[in-house]
Amino acid sequence: MFKVVIDTNVIVSAALSELGKPAKIVKVLARPHFKISSEKRQYLIDGIEMVGSLYAPKVSNIPLPDKNDRVFYDLATEVGAIIITGNTKHYPAEKFIMTPNEFLSLI
Repeated sequence: MFKVVIDTNVIVSAALSELGKPAKIVKVLARPHFKISSEKRQYLIDGIEMVGSLYAPKVSNIPLPDKNDRVFYDLATEVGAIIITGNTKHYPAEKFIMTPNEFLSLI
C-alpha cells in the first residue's frame, strides 16, 4: 500500500479530461481488488473536497520554484508519501516525486 500526496494539478487535470493519465490516477480507486463501491469512491472524493486541509506539516526551507507546492512537498516528506504531480520541475529531483504516468507504471 502506498501513501500518496496528489498535487491539485492532477485533480484539476482529471476533471478536465476523463481520458488522460491524471484521470486514471483518480480512477485507481475503482480497481476491483480495492473493493470500493462507486458510492464509497464518491463519498471519499466528497470528503476530500470538504476536509482536504486537515494536516499541517512542518514547513521546510527547501527552495522550490513555486511556493504553493511546498505544502505537498513538506507533507510527503513528513509522512513518507509519494507526490503525484504534473509539474515535477517544481520539485527537487527525488524518487518519491512522480508524474501520473510514472505512478501508474509503479502500480
